[in-house]
Formats: sequence, C-alpha cells, structure tokens
Amino acid sequence: MVKIGDIQLGEFPLLLAPMEDVSDPPFRYVCKQQGVDLMYTEFISSEGLIRDAVKSTQKLDIFEYERPIGIQIFGSDIDSMVEATKIATAANPDLIDINYGCPVKKVACKGAGAGILTNPKKMMDMTAAIVKATHLPVTVKTRLGWDDQTKNIVEVAEGLQDVGIQALSIHGRTRVQLYKGSADWTLIGKVKENPRMQIPIFGNGDIDTPEKAKEYRQLYGIDGIMIGRASIGYPWIFREIKHYLNTGEYLEKPSFQERLDACVIHFEKSIEWKGPIVGVVEMRRHYANYFKGYGHFKEYRTRLVGAQKPDDVRVILKELQEIGPRQFELVDA
Repeated sequence: MVKIGDIQLGEFPLLLAPMEDVSDPPFRYVCKQQGVDLMYTEFISSEGLIRDAVKSTQKLDIFEYERPIGIQIFGSDIDSMVEATKIATAANPDLIDINYGCPVKKVACKGAGAGILTNPKKMMDMTAAIVKATHLPVTVKTRLGWDDQTKNIVEVAEGLQDVGIQALSIHGRTRVQLYKGSADWTLIGKVKENPRMQIPIFGNGDIDTPEKAKEYRQLYGIDGIMIGRASIGYPWIFREIKHYLNTGEYLEKPSFQERLDACVIHFEKSIEWKGPIVGVVEMRRHYANYFKGYGHFKEYRTRLVGAQKPDDVRVILKELQEIGPRQFELVDA
C-alpha cells in the first residue's frame, strides 16, 4: 500500500500531473471519473496568492469529490513560499506540493520552478521552511537536473527526504530539454533503488499506453506513475492502465458517445466554474483532443471553436448527440 502521510493511495497509484491551463476543476472532474488516484491543482504563484490575485486564488478551489488532492505552489522567494503555504493550507487540501520542475522561461529564469535546480542549497532551505509552515504532508515535483551536466537528482532526492518531504515525483527530463526528446527513466530508477530512500517515488514522462506503464513499473520499480499530456482529451488513459495492470487485458477504446459525454460534462463544468465567457474560450483547446482520430470531424471542431456563447456550443453538441457515431469513424486510434 502506497501512502503519503496518512493518505492511502492503493498498491500502484496513478497521479494526474499538475498542468497550467489544463488541470483545473472541470478537467479534474472527468479524470476522477476514470479512476485517477491523486490529483493536483494547476501550479499557483506564491506571489499571486500573497497579493490575493484573482487568477491565483481561484486556483485554490477544490471539491470534496476530488480528494485526495494537493495544491501545488511555485516561487523563488522563501518567505513568500512560506506565506503561500499557509494560505494554501487554509484551503484544506490533502497535501501541499512544491513545483521545482516547470521549465517555462518566465518561471525558471526567475529562479522558480526548474530554475531552483541550479541552487540545491536554496531548494533544501525552501523545502524545509515549507514543511515547517504546514501540518499537511509536503511533496515535490521536479526534474533530473538543469542540463546534462547537472543531473543530480539522486543526491537532491536524498536531501529533500531529509528535510521532510513525504513523496517525490520526478519528470525524466532536464530543464534544458523542456518537453523534447525522450524522458530518461534510468535516473528515476536509481532514485527508487537507493537504499536511503523511504518515501514513495513517482515517475513522470512519456507514459501514454498501458504497455509502457507496465514496462516502466517493472523496469524501474517506481511506486506509481504521474500522467500529464497523455490525459488531455483522453482521461480514459487512467482506467485503461489500471485494467491492463490488473488483468493483462486491454479495455475497449471509448466510443464516440463516451467521448461526447465526457466533452459535454467538461464543458458544463467549465461554464459553471469559470463563467460563460471564459468557460467558452478555455474549452476551445479541448475539442480537438476529445475527438482526435475521428474522420470528418473538422467541420464540427471549427464550429465549436468559433462558437461565442454557451448556448451556441450546446446546439452543436446536441447536433453531435443526434448524429451519433453514424457519421464519424475512428480512422486513427
């Protein structure tokens, strides 16, 4: 049984990676429906929380059905991160997660996210201060290092454990790699096999099929897998991996109707949480993903992306409901 503090996550948990502009409550809802074991908010700026910025504080919204869920924070100033931890703790998540992995220039080049990988001592000092600032379990998501010359994740993992974190998620790329090339899981495996490590180690990067999940579990001995981009528009990845790990058999791919139902739920939750204007606009990035691989869908995708009001979108979705799978064929699974 994998545990983070008192949070029981099962034998081999699947985690939804925190993704900016993706892993909001509407998206988390559809992923939870498909069996994800632990989720996180989008990453939240410590400075934004302290200033009570609307965009940051809205990301603190969590719902009972999402549990267990962690609030993820990032920043470069230790005092600000401590204050942000206290604010996040008051929102009553199940854990606090620190982002030491975001490679985006505007974050990393300010010393936050993956930027702190160039300063391991500061990383340890910041983590220790955050652990002391909350009664909740603290976890970390990070990368192998800044570049190929600084892949120091084995030593960093030991240090993070020593200052009190209770689980570690490792993305198998350096900051310089961004999301290019292949994730290197060998160092994730070395962290896990290090006899000093007692906390759960979760691997992240390039897991997009049940076969890969099983293979990487066997090869690297990790305690669970964190999935990000492969779940966008395809939350069924969680149930497919679980079924395959438990039975060795493949689940049928979701039908057109299942995809449409999930899209409708996602859309309505988006409108409910974000309001009619932002909800419509931010759903546009998801339509192509939900119906990826379906021939003759381009016309409807164009209409959905061009729709300006919730009722306009609902008309198109209802039309798709009435047409059903008759007109659309999955040509590229």
